[in-house]
Amino acid sequence: MDKTGTLTEGRPALREIITADNFAENKVLAIAAGLERGSEHPLAAAVSAAAADRGVEVEDVAEFEATPGKGLTGVLGEHRIVLGNDLFMQMHGIAIREDLQDASRRHQTEGKTVVGVAMDGILAGLLVIEDPVRSSAVNAVRYLRSEGLRLVMLTGDNERTATAVARRLGIEDVMADVLPEDKLTAVRRLQQSGAKVAMAGDGINDAPALAQADVGIAMGSGTDVALESADVTLVRGDLSVLAQARALSDATVRNIRQNLFFAFVYNGVGVPVAAGALFPFLGVTLSPMIAAAAMSASSVSVITNALRLRKSSLD
Repeated sequence: MDKTGTLTEGRPALREIITADNFAENKVLAIAAGLERGSEHPLAAAVSAAAADRGVEVEDVAEFEATPGKGLTGVLGEHRIVLGNDLFMQMHGIAIREDLQDASRRHQTEGKTVVGVAMDGILAGLLVIEDPVRSSAVNAVRYLRSEGLRLVMLTGDNERTATAVARRLGIEDVMADVLPEDKLTAVRRLQQSGAKVAMAGDGINDAPALAQADVGIAMGSGTDVALESADVTLVRGDLSVLAQARALSDATVRNIRQNLFFAFVYNGVGVPVAAGALFPFLGVTLSPMIAAAAMSASSVSVITNALRLRKSSLD
């Protein structure tokens, strides 16, 4: 499972701006919002919404460049802007003060995402963004585990945030700081070990893994690319529906086996009798009317059994 938009609501909100040096909160927000204009990531919507709420004037950023799973860069006026996670800040040689690092770790262990904002190689501040866990996720995860499934969270978020969210949900296997190609590699590795893999996700970054998985499951609220790459779409975008979809799948497979049994019993008994298999021994034959009635009964029993799926309990 992906984290953002799958296990969480996918509607992140900016909770706090931690400024560095002489930068004001609105200045940090304006820088970030300018960069996020060119991004389709869910976190971009949170930053843009916060800027609009505060009435912050946002300038256009030139030379916009996105590094999937890490961050964004661009030019604002004469200033070089960098926005991204801890690893992205390190890649660009941007130092974060110890006190800000402590604040960042504290928020991350609470399940929040912390994004750094820098201008001309100097940290301007940190954005603390929270994406609530889906209310349906806890029960859905509990059900899937009770069915014997091994659950793995794959997320581009940092390890502290991912672990905090996984702990709330009862997921033990966590792969954090992964890029889109890492998700694809993880699915392939599980398949090579002999596992059948279902992948649930909603974003562009999940599309390769959704296509590779034995069963790709897209949230209905996800991107078009994710929806096209998946085999199954949960229209409501609710994880409780995932549990229901699995229960319905199990019920359908059982129903198919029952229908095959009915069909084989009718034909296994009826065809030899109709062919005269009992005539030499018992003098029994099967009239065409009885054969036709038996054939109709076979069809009726199969259809009636299939219709029971409409009343299947999916709780």
